Amino acid sequence: MAFSSPASARPQRSPDEVEDIILRKILLVSLTPLANPGPAVAYLELTAAELLSESRPLLALRDAAERLLIDRLSLPDPPAGSPTPFAFLVSAFRRAADEARKISTIRDAALRARLAASIAHLRALILSYARIVAGNPDTFPSQPGAQHPAAELLVFLLAEAADPLDPTPGPGAPPPPGFIDEFFSGADYDSIETAMGELYELLRQSVDKVSALGDFQRPLRVLRRLVGIPNCAKALVNHPKWIPKNQIMFIGEGRVMELYSVLGAFFHVSAIRDREFASKPDVGQQCFSEASSRRPADLLSSFTTIKSVMNGLYDGLKDILLTLLKNLDTREKVLEYIAEVINKNASRSGMQVDPLKCASSGMFVNLSAVMLRLCEPFLDNMESKKDKIDVKYLFCNNRIDFKDLTAINASSEEVSSWIESINNEHAQNNASGEARFVESQEATSSGKNSASSQLRCSKKNFSFVCECFFMTSRVLNLGLMKAISDFKHISQQLARFEDDLESNRAVRDQGGGSPQLEQDITRLEKIVEILSQDKLCYEAQILRDGAFLQRALSFYRLMILWSVNLVGGFKMPLPSQCSKEFACIPEHFLDDAMDLLVLTSRIPKALESFVLDDFLSFIIMFMGSTSYIKNPYLRAKMVEVLNCWMPQRSGLSSTASLFEGHQLCLDYLVRNLLKLYVDIEFTGSHTQFFDKFNIRHNIAELLEYLWDVPSHRNAWRQIAKEEEKGVYLNFLNFLINDSIYLLDESLNKILELKEIEAEMTNTVEWERRPAQEREERLRVFHQWENIVRFDMRLANEDVGMLAFTSEQIPAPFLLPGGKGREHA
Repeated sequence: MAFSSPASARPQRSPDEVEDIILRKILLVSLTPLANPGPAVAYLELTAAELLSESRPLLALRDAAERLLIDRLSLPDPPAGSPTPFAFLVSAFRRAADEARKISTIRDAALRARLAASIAHLRALILSYARIVAGNPDTFPSQPGAQHPAAELLVFLLAEAADPLDPTPGPGAPPPPGFIDEFFSGADYDSIETAMGELYELLRQSVDKVSALGDFQRPLRVLRRLVGIPNCAKALVNHPKWIPKNQIMFIGEGRVMELYSVLGAFFHVSAIRDREFASKPDVGQQCFSEASSRRPADLLSSFTTIKSVMNGLYDGLKDILLTLLKNLDTREKVLEYIAEVINKNASRSGMQVDPLKCASSGMFVNLSAVMLRLCEPFLDNMESKKDKIDVKYLFCNNRIDFKDLTAINASSEEVSSWIESINNEHAQNNASGEARFVESQEATSSGKNSASSQLRCSKKNFSFVCECFFMTSRVLNLGLMKAISDFKHISQQLARFEDDLESNRAVRDQGGGSPQLEQDITRLEKIVEILSQDKLCYEAQILRDGAFLQRALSFYRLMILWSVNLVGGFKMPLPSQCSKEFACIPEHFLDDAMDLLVLTSRIPKALESFVLDDFLSFIIMFMGSTSYIKNPYLRAKMVEVLNCWMPQRSGLSSTASLFEGHQLCLDYLVRNLLKLYVDIEFTGSHTQFFDKFNIRHNIAELLEYLWDVPSHRNAWRQIAKEEEKGVYLNFLNFLINDSIYLLDESLNKILELKEIEAEMTNTVEWERRPAQEREERLRVFHQWENIVRFDMRLANEDVGMLAFTSEQIPAPFLLPGGKGREHA
């Protein structure tokens, strides 16, 4: 059936006839039998009969538009290949837009206005029924197995979200201009809730198990667009899979949050491998296979690509969360979601993490990056914002449980006691508020309002800055800092397996080959390749992202400023008694700060332009104080940070001024290092005997550097004079004891090495031994070689320190407690 264009409508046609032509063209219907029936235009015979029975003309006019639309959608037994009801409505919307453009050429203003009103009315009906069909696909007949309207809607959204610079083809044709905006903007919550539920589930599935190299960008843009529409945002946080309640055998709640929540699928996108629920494409295989044979430029290109795509993900997820947080209808649900992710993955802080119970490292690294971005406004103004961080949040908030975390210097009983005192204080405040409220019942209306206000104020409310700060501290502990720990573990494993591989190859090269040895070499080569890929994936997403690390450093600088604020600020000496507020801080708050400083200090340029003075002041204040920081390993970690900052090691000229021009450093650094050298003899750990050598090695290196700085050498002399029979004498005794032990151990191991060398020299006897025995003796030889090398290094260090200190500060060596021991 041919339709005439309204632009060329003949003058003899009445306005009703012109309107009829346009509306029938939009709806693809006819009210009279078709001479040449086609598949597109439908003859509405029953509708025509109804109109005739009502003595109405067989014309498609505005007052019959809804009836015509319903009857067109209700046609029984749609033929194969016919569009779904939703697809028909979308195409009708496009035709309505086309007709609206065409009528602009009509010269008759009255006719043009009438036609525009009719088209607008029909367009509104089309949108309304599109929402109905999207929420209730069975409202009108469709082909069996027809695509859900939400799937069609997602195709449109993805097509609109395509990057014009991206050559990858989209999943389908874009929707008519304006359809998506009008579909959502004119809808009330109830009309789209069901459709949005299905749409968000399909959106989640579209990024399920997609890696950093997969196409997650378009779904991310779609989600970012949807949360900007208030009703769509509300539908998201009310979705059953916002915080899923699935009970799945062998899968823990933490993993469920990642695998089945709508946001969890987006947070799972990562360069870091998830072996249990692998994503595609495999980043390690695609970017870092056989890395040792790749050109440095190729590796650098991979690092740059991963950094770029991950920052795109971080920015998108930050925008999504921030939009939801700014919306009062969704803000509480967002905070609840973050808290649930933290609480259900609390066991990620353990040494061994069950990957079926907890979310992946990739998800938590992503969440760490996003939380740091949410913190940026108050990290830029930390001096003015740190007062908004209330330490009572640790014990009075109803989202995250901090009580089971190890406190910095308080037992669990002491923490519980303090919590009880806070609760009693709140109960008293509430009781007095209620009493005032009762009294106010007899007062004036204004008095009632005042009492009611006082009652509300007795409840503890925490600012967003406070909530965001403490949530970020937990996310970083479970995410970024745990991933850094995993990276160190992988690096150590890789180095160990590479040593084993090198040793096995050395045995083979020396004629000790056997079938078993060849199998071991092949197995080790595979392990080394896998670990190498894993290591580079962590490096790409974390260590190569300087901005990520700088944001984390800024956050921990705020953590340090806030912590020091609890003890009165940066001043020495510390108060004699540790405040309850400081003592109850979770230990990982400060431990994580030190771990991050150690890591970034070993990455070239990571600390460039970053001000370290506050960190240095904090370390000097607490490094030697057992009454404030109970854990000796945390205080030892502070020395490790300073050790990394020595100018000859950091490569930064700015660190020299830290040690040589910082007043707290000049007054207290040497003193606290000597005290820690003594204190570390007893750590309380079953490995304390061996641990102390590594820790004292770091202290000794730092003391040796400080000895060459005149101001510190003078402070050292003064301490030796003041503490001649105290800490300083103990320091010298432990220094001598360690030297004797290390030299003795080294000499004994050297004798054993000589014995193995003699065995190997006797080639006849050596070749007669079983291959397995030879392999074992060679492994022992290489192991003891490394031990002797390390022990001799420490011993030389200790003896050297004894030499330069005894030369200029001889008096303590002549005391009864030290006389003659230097010659032992």
